Amino acid sequence: MMRPVSCLPLIPCLSLASTAWAQNGTKDLTQLLQSNHNLSEFTALLTSYGDIYANLSFQSDVTILAPNNDAFHKIPYSSLGPAFEANQSQIVRSVLQYHILSGRHPAGGYNGTFSFDKSWLQHTNYTNVTGGQVVGGVQQAGNVNVFTSGMGTRSTLVTPVRCAPHLPSSPSSVKATLTLRMQDLPFTGGIVHVIDNFLIPPQDFIHSAPQFNLTAAGGAAENASLADHMNNHKDLTIFVPQNLAFQALGGTLQSMPLSQLRRILDYHIVNSSTVKYSASLPNGTVLRTRGGQNLTITFASNSLFVNQARMLQQDLLISNGVMHVIDNFLDPDATSVTANPEIRTAPPLLKGTSLSENLVPFTSFLPTSVTSFDTGTATPTDGFGASDIGKGTSAFSRTTSSRRASGTSNSKEKSAGGKLEMQQATMAMQGGLLGALCWIIGLL
Repeated sequence: MMRPVSCLPLIPCLSLASTAWAQNGTKDLTQLLQSNHNLSEFTALLTSYGDIYANLSFQSDVTILAPNNDAFHKIPYSSLGPAFEANQSQIVRSVLQYHILSGRHPAGGYNGTFSFDKSWLQHTNYTNVTGGQVVGGVQQAGNVNVFTSGMGTRSTLVTPVRCAPHLPSSPSSVKATLTLRMQDLPFTGGIVHVIDNFLIPPQDFIHSAPQFNLTAAGGAAENASLADHMNNHKDLTIFVPQNLAFQALGGTLQSMPLSQLRRILDYHIVNSSTVKYSASLPNGTVLRTRGGQNLTITFASNSLFVNQARMLQQDLLISNGVMHVIDNFLDPDATSVTANPEIRTAPPLLKGTSLSENLVPFTSFLPTSVTSFDTGTATPTDGFGASDIGKGTSAFSRTTSSRRASGTSNSKEKSAGGKLEMQQATMAMQGGLLGALCWIIGLL
């Protein structure tokens, strides 16, 4: 009688042979994720949303921005923490979709000018941008790729990692160190970039404004009954005066009739069929505002101006478009005024009385739920929208597993995820056995 042969000692060999075998051709997504242990948390999250995972298997041209395990450890201390802790599966789903970009976007394809690439986040509860919410991408000094998302969040493309191979013995052809790629990782459906921080889906204007110290603009929009339009109108571009501009005219702005305040604010809002990111604002661009008057864009002295106002911050993403921060108010009765790049800050066109530098007008009109991005008492249901991403029933006190984060997925999600995990394990075993056979045959 033949004794059964134990396979346990062969497991390291099977794993190594499987990896070597898979590298001879382009891996599918399952094989790629399995071969990158720094993506184990992301793999668990992705496979728990079986429909998204299955859909990726049929793609041929996508880019996945995959947060590494360290990024998952940061979740408790980010605005996503409450949603993950409260098992708000629909929000977690939207976050996952936001990390998948349509088209291939190799790291070398980015340059010093921001590009804004469409993501798979298209559900109207979370975004109102034609073609899907965007992720900003730019290459900074030293060939460092940075991705920007909601609330000004920055995620950096992880640089290649050099490490020593963990082998008991190795042929002389194996070098002392290995370089692990973290960008442009190919799979049959596209490429994967490993990033160090989660992308955060943009929130609406009223929730975003306080995060950029634009509390006066947010409160003024509420006071002038413009908040609903600025939160929900599709493909919006807003030129937002900084708080200092409101303070310079605060006494007058607070005392003027609401119809006049609304007319001034309307001149800062552009309704269009496309969002006007800074890269789409060349010198001489003319934009039609909500109030019906025109704005003119000027590029001079390496700065962008809208009429006479200088842009201080550009491309701050919101759920339904973008906002650009400007240093001064625009005057609907002075549409032909031009920029003077020689002046750091042009004097206000609107005349009025100022407030003390410690007083910011209109802030009392902001809803209390938006004074801080991480506050709120939302109920963990599926009826959430863009303004709920930073809310939850409790705050994190410890690291949360990605499996736990999606614990309230519906039965179809769980079933699909379970089947795919079984398929994943089966494929790994098949790949390992075949790789081992090839390895053994090569020794004969």
